[in-house]
Parts: sequence; C-alpha cells; structure tokens
Amino acid sequence: MRCYLPQTPRRTRQADGQTPFHPISQPAPPMSARFHVDLIPAPGAELALPPNASRHVQVLRLQPGGQITLFDGRGGQWQAEVLAIGRKTVSARVLAQQAVECELICRVTLALGMPANERMDALVEKATELGVAQIAPLVCERSVLRVAGDRAERKAAHWQAIAVAACEQSGRNQLPLVAPPRALRDWLADLPPPCPPELRLLLSLSPGAAPLARVLMDRPLTGATTVLSGPEGGLSPTEIALAEGLGFMPVSLGARVLRADTAPLAALSVIAALSALSALSAASPQTGPSAA
Repeated sequence: MRCYLPQTPRRTRQADGQTPFHPISQPAPPMSARFHVDLIPAPGAELALPPNASRHVQVLRLQPGGQITLFDGRGGQWQAEVLAIGRKTVSARVLAQQAVECELICRVTLALGMPANERMDALVEKATELGVAQIAPLVCERSVLRVAGDRAERKAAHWQAIAVAACEQSGRNQLPLVAPPRALRDWLADLPPPCPPELRLLLSLSPGAAPLARVLMDRPLTGATTVLSGPEGGLSPTEIALAEGLGFMPVSLGARVLRADTAPLAALSVIAALSALSALSAASPQTGPSAA
C-alpha cells in the first residue's frame, strides 16, 4: 500500500527581500480510497467488499461512515459509505455513480517480448498507470522468459492483479486486459489485416526507423494503436519481417539503446503526452477573426 503525504509548499521571496514567504502552489485535495469490485449494485444497495478491499479498509483504519470509491473496471466509479467493519469483512452502501474517466484518446495495445526476472511486474504496473488498454505478453525466438500452459495462466492472473492495484492507485476506472503469454508467431497469425486509422508500431533500432514522436504528430490519435516491442535480445530478422508484413511500422525512440522493460514504457509515455495535448487542444475554444 502506498501512502501520499501533502508536500510542504515551496516558497520564494520577492526582489526586495522583505516580502513574506508565500506558497507557489497548493497540493491537490486528497482522493478517497479506491477499490475494485467486480459487480457493483445500484445506488442505495449494500454490498460486502472483496477480501483484499476489506483488508485494505482495515489497514487504512477507516471507520463506519467513511467515504470510499468503488469501480468495476468497465468505466465510471461509484461513491460509497462504509457501514460496518468486522474482523475479516467490510460492508458498504453504494451512494452515487460518477461518470469519471481519465483514459487516453486512443486505445493502446502493448505487445512485448516478456523481460526476465520481476521486471514484467513493474512493466505491467507502469503501463497501466500510463493508460495502456491491453497487454499481450509474447514469447519470442530470443526470449529469456518462457512460460506456457498452467504457468502462463497463473502469470496472467498475477499480472492482472497488478493491473487492478495500479488502477486503484492511479484513478483509472477502465481496467486493462493482460492476456496469457503466447508465441509471437501465433499472436501475429491471429491479427486481422490493418484497417485505417489503426496504427501499428514496431520499436526498432534500425537507422531507417522514423522517430516515434514525428510519426504520432503527423497522424491523428483517434484509432487503435498497437506497439510491438522485442525481448532482451530483440526480435529476430524473421520476426521483424513477419511484423512488417502485417503493417507494423518501424519507429525509433532516439539514439540511446533502452532495456526491454524501458522501451515500451518510453513509447507509452510519448503516446500519453501527445494524447493529453490533443485532448487539451480539442477542449480549448477556437479563436479567430470575428465575422463582419
């Protein structure tokens, strides 16, 4: 569990040296504790929180009458009130639904060769915070981490739980889907032909790869976007050819060579930043010469 304490405001002094200190900015108001619940009843109804959420309420030392936020991962959120706290269970009453969303303006699928060790856990967490809609873990020719069968299903369930926790922390109300790991060739074989305005991007170290930011700025971020990233050893020439044959465009993240768990997050950061900029531009009133 992460706890966030208000930061002490930064202070400055004016040129005369005599003006009292004043804060530059004020911290944002605290957000109520958020919990993922698979099925949320209508406002006014009561429900028992799932075990993980109940433990979290107890750890936070919330009391009956305390306000919490619930979401089911399919969009929107509900304000709720804690009714009773038992040794292992917590009950709450749903108060009102709120149409609150903080999604990217385009749906982003991240398909990646799974990094080794625990790096995939952190990657799922950060990708969820950045707004990814779907994560497709892949086993490539040069992959170090290889899982299949029951182990692949267990890994997917573990990563899905990490995505849930990241949504609770970040304020997202739409839960990204983490698919079970599968072979890259099989995943590519199941892709339909590209259909504009869908954008398929292949993170590449090739000298001829176009800069990612330039590609995104030249196209409206309105359709689905799929980002394909290789494992530690990169994609093989055969895998690259297969991807390019299905419409994946090689794009570059710059002159530096990034780790397998850093590159997809860097790409998502660029997409998220441009998505926010596009949303701001769309929301800003258009100014121009008035009609005569």
